[in-house]
This record gives sequence, structure tokens and C-alpha cells, in this order.
Amino acid sequence: MEIAKLIEERLGEQIELHKRHVNPALARVLQIIDYDVAYTRGEGAYLYDDGGNRYLDFLSGYGVYQVGRSHPVLKETLHQLLDLDRPNLIQMDCPLLAGLLAERLTERAQRSYPGLDAVFFTNSGAEAVEGSLKFSRAATKRDRFVYIDHAFHGLTLGALSVNGSPHFREGFGQLLPSTGVPLNDLNALKRELERADVAAFIAEPIQGKGVYMPDDEYLPEAQRLCRKHGTVFIVDEIQAGLGRTGRFFGGEHWGLEPDIVPISKALSGGFIPVGAILIRRDLHKKTFSGLERCVVHSNTFGMNELAMGAGLATLEVLESENLIENAARQGERLLAGLRDMQSRYEMLHDVRGKGLMIGMEFGPPKSLKLKAAWKALETMQAGLFAQLVVMGLMRDHRLLTQVSGHRVNIIKFLPPLILSDEDVDFALSAIDATLDKAHKLRGGLWDLGRQLVKAALKR
Repeated sequence: MEIAKLIEERLGEQIELHKRHVNPALARVLQIIDYDVAYTRGEGAYLYDDGGNRYLDFLSGYGVYQVGRSHPVLKETLHQLLDLDRPNLIQMDCPLLAGLLAERLTERAQRSYPGLDAVFFTNSGAEAVEGSLKFSRAATKRDRFVYIDHAFHGLTLGALSVNGSPHFREGFGQLLPSTGVPLNDLNALKRELERADVAAFIAEPIQGKGVYMPDDEYLPEAQRLCRKHGTVFIVDEIQAGLGRTGRFFGGEHWGLEPDIVPISKALSGGFIPVGAILIRRDLHKKTFSGLERCVVHSNTFGMNELAMGAGLATLEVLESENLIENAARQGERLLAGLRDMQSRYEMLHDVRGKGLMIGMEFGPPKSLKLKAAWKALETMQAGLFAQLVVMGLMRDHRLLTQVSGHRVNIIKFLPPLILSDEDVDFALSAIDATLDKAHKLRGGLWDLGRQLVKAALKR
């Protein structure tokens, strides 16, 4: 099959193909917000379209491309594996590469989170969360879960049960027994754990939807409460882990020692889907408790040779290229620049995050002229101002970003960890120019809001 020829012949048809065969609603949204770009190539921190235009990618596939797109080490590793004609997915087998990746993961993980000495491989982050919940039930013989409001742990049915957004939960019927508690409310968590029926408390070190930050004492005290009440403590590092926050794991910022840690996203290098559950061996044995139960929890593609190779290569690149240290340094520069803007732009209410996981939150202005414009936008649709900023960054500067949740005025940045000084400077300049136009009621940003709502009503 000549795949390059097929792509060349059909390039530009992607929106219509998705309207007919995949997700018409998403295709329409992309057209409405002018995100219907025909991308042709990705390299490093950049994407390129069919007109040769370059876009700085501050979304990185929802945090998948920690090492950048098309990294040569990842490509070479996968080419070698394909050329070796390795025996793959034998199933009645203990694959070598899976063992090597598990060895590497546990060695690295225990430098951050002591005690995580067993691994179960999955195909995605959601599956890793599903398995973590299942292992917690086996370990505790309890049924209920506790999660934090605004949490995002995946959209499969079990993961959805610990998803803190009503927008995602509504319409899918009865979920697993679970209870949400407010972030940073230790009394609420304590009340739930004291009922002695909670299998696991699951938390993101930094919440992906909204980049909501825990108070310094919250997660360590939550861990202590879990230990006291016999509840498994799950720290979801699917987005915050593998260097994203300037540490290997996001929870390192608070000195955590979780019982179970699901990971995924960046482990793939952006090529082959892969996830993993890192777990204490004593908990692992509660599920795999004997010879007859050696495959009581399993999957078909979890130890795919290409996925295991991609994971090994990704860990090597993160270390050899000092990308975690770069994430910390460039994150500090980006946060400093954004906080300077916060002092100058009254609608920029908060800047928060760690490393290269950063959120900007907008809110009502104080000046009368801007207040009237803000109110008009929010009356049309909650969260519209942030969406207009996202559209302005894309239209005027080719900076790819995303609103961080349903109808919230928060923009989240998840750039690759390979960012250079020049990349950060460009991004700050683009954001500054866009906010300047918005605060001076010029540049078409406000008219764009009215056009956006009209377009949405027509479609």
C-alpha cells in the first residue's frame, strides 16, 4: 500500500470525512473556531500545514509529546524493532521488552516514590485508572471510591465514576459507587474515609482540567488519612508525570509515597499507545494471588513490543537530554512572564502551575467599559472569553492552545519539554499581544465572539 500517495491524494478531506464517518459534532466545532487546519507534518515543538505555515504546539497531544514530535531516537528504535521481526503478542509468554521496561520504570519510580516495585501494562491512561480501581477493590474488599471535584481520570465507565465533571458524567446512567469531595477540604475527605468503606482515594497531583493546585498540606495529609483508615492512595500521574511539572512525578513536589500510580501519555513518545500501573507488590499480590489467578486481570495489547520499545526510548530521551530540568527552567520563565502580564491585564485573574503544566484563568474586569463587554460575552456563553483568546492566539500567531474545561475561562498550556528560550519568548509575546488587544477592545476579538455564537447557532 502506498500510504504517502493516499495521503497526498486525499489531503484536505479530513473535515468532510469526519463529518460523514467519525464525529460530525467535533468537525463542526473545529470549523467554528477556525481550527480546521490541514496539518502535514510535526517535528519537535512545531506543526506544519499544507501551506508551509508553522505552528508552535502548546497542547502537545494532551501532553503526549513530552519529548517533542518525531523524535529521532523514538523513530530509530521503532524502525529497528520492525526490522528485527520480533515475535510479538505470543500471549503465553513473558516478553523480554516488557520485563526490561518494567525494570526501568520501577528503578526510576522508586527514586521518587519508594515502594512501587510491580508493574502492570495497559494501552491507555483510562485503562490504567480502571485497573488501579480494580486492584484497590481486590486489596481492600471495599466497593466505594472517593475523588476530587473537577478531577479528570478518563472517560471509560469505571474511570468516569471518579471523574469530577458533571459535563462528562451526565447521560451515562449508573456508575460505580463513588463520592466527590472539594479540593483542599480535608474535613470532607476525613468524613468519607471514616465510613470505612472506601477502597481508594484517587487524586491528580495537579488537576488537568483547570490546572487546579492543591494546598501544600493537602496531599500529604490526605495520604496520612488513607493510611489511617485502610484506604488505598492512588496518585494519577497520567498527565502530570514523566517530567511535566519539572519533577519525574508531579507528586514529588509534596513528598508523597502513593500505593498505586497510573501513568500513560508521554510514555508512548507519541507513537504507540502505552500505559502502566505502578503498584506496591503487596497490593499486586492481592489480585494475582495464586497460580490459578495469574491472568485474572489481563489485556491483549498491553505488552506490545513496539509500545515497550517506545517506552524504553522515551525514558532514555527524558534522561539523556535533561528534559525534566528543562521543563522546570522553561516553566519558571513562562510563569514569570505570565505573572507579569497578570499585573497589567485586569481580566487575567490567576496564573498557576508547575513546570510546563500551566493555567491562565480569566475573570470579570473592574473598568466599566470592559465590564460591559465581558458581561455581554458571558451572557452569550460562559467561558467564551477564554475561547476567544485561544482563537486569537491561533489566528494571529499560530500558537496552538485549548480552553481547559467545559465553559470555564481557563486556558491550559502543555507544551513539549524540549521548549527553547526562543519558543518561550515567542509564546509570551503572542499572549501579550492578544491580551493587549482584548483589553483595548480592538483587534476584532470581541466581534469574533458574536460571530462565533452566530456560527454555532446556524450549524
